[in-house]
Amino acid sequence: MRPARIPVGLHVAQAARVVSRAFDEALALAGGSLPVWLVLLNIKTQQLANQRELAEAVGIREATLTHHLNAMEAEGLLTRQRHEANRRIHVVQLTDAGEAAFLRLRDAAIAFDRRLRRGFTDTELAALGDALSQLAGNVGGADGRLPWAGLAEERS
Repeated sequence: MRPARIPVGLHVAQAARVVSRAFDEALALAGGSLPVWLVLLNIKTQQLANQRELAEAVGIREATLTHHLNAMEAEGLLTRQRHEANRRIHVVQLTDAGEAAFLRLRDAAIAFDRRLRRGFTDTELAALGDALSQLAGNVGGADGRLPWAGLAEERS
């Protein structure tokens, strides 16, 4: 017997997969990837003291972040220097090439967001955001900081 409706989890998973692939493609066309975009975004929008804070902000483990930072440093997108007062801490800064990559990926992310929002009213988008937050909350997720937290201001 077939269910009357597609199960919510399956519907969300399928939509997430399609949207995620399309976003990955949009970022790739701009010369980046989701991990690179999240690192650049958090370096630009957060006041982070070290790599540990950056890993937490991006939502990945420090070892995974180190892998991404190594690749980004090799591409000339950022530099890492030891903190003067605490040599165990690396300070991460964007280079001119990193700034340019940030702008390209920001423009791609904004264009993609416009594409996703097409055909929705502000009220519908607010309801969608609330529904997605509730779904995540129902399974015990979304209790931590998201990698893009602080990117947009909350509207009351």
